[in-house]
Amino acid sequence: MEIYDRLLKFTLFQGMSHADLMEVVTHTKLGFLKLPAGKRLVKEGDDCTQMIFLTSGALSAETESDDHTCRVRETVTAPYTVQPEHLFGMAQRYTTSFKTLTACNFISMDKQEVMLLLETQLVFRLNMLNILATETQRLQHHAWRQAPGTLRERITRLLLARCLYPAGSKTFYILMRQLAELTNDSRLDVSNALNGMQQDGLLTLHRGRIEIPMIERLLMG
Repeated sequence: MEIYDRLLKFTLFQGMSHADLMEVVTHTKLGFLKLPAGKRLVKEGDDCTQMIFLTSGALSAETESDDHTCRVRETVTAPYTVQPEHLFGMAQRYTTSFKTLTACNFISMDKQEVMLLLETQLVFRLNMLNILATETQRLQHHAWRQAPGTLRERITRLLLARCLYPAGSKTFYILMRQLAELTNDSRLDVSNALNGMQQDGLLTLHRGRIEIPMIERLLMG
């Protein structure tokens, strides 16, 4: 029953009947893992061969740009599914590195078990399709959004686009010169915009690092 309650917290299992979920718990090979704080869960570039569910604790998620000039570190908390969309498709590798911030508990399923659930459990299959469809629609909509009118808005959109989740605390590791190139503006203008945001209490500037306590506040600033 404890496993039953844990799985119900995740989108993939929501809506399943008690009988269906008990069948999943009974017949699916589940892996259980407990890690202390400071341990690596997966590294960017690792093969994605299983679906991992964070059932308790918090993870540090770090994503780096292809040219290694920018990376963002953020926190995700349970319940959280670790990049389920990378289990299928052209690039079946993790694009983000995850490390435990606290003691964490995980439930995992190998890809073969996931495929079996997709074949036998209609609700699980529909939930997976909804996750993938929602992500596709979100990405398609990006090109049609209204263009940002100010440099501050361009900076905000650029930072948000690089996050796994558009809320909570974030730490960006990027040089002012690189941020200026990404926003197609001068280093001086970018510096002035960031300092204005710092004066408004939206972020804190360090050398090569930007600390943002609540990134959703940038949209209101």
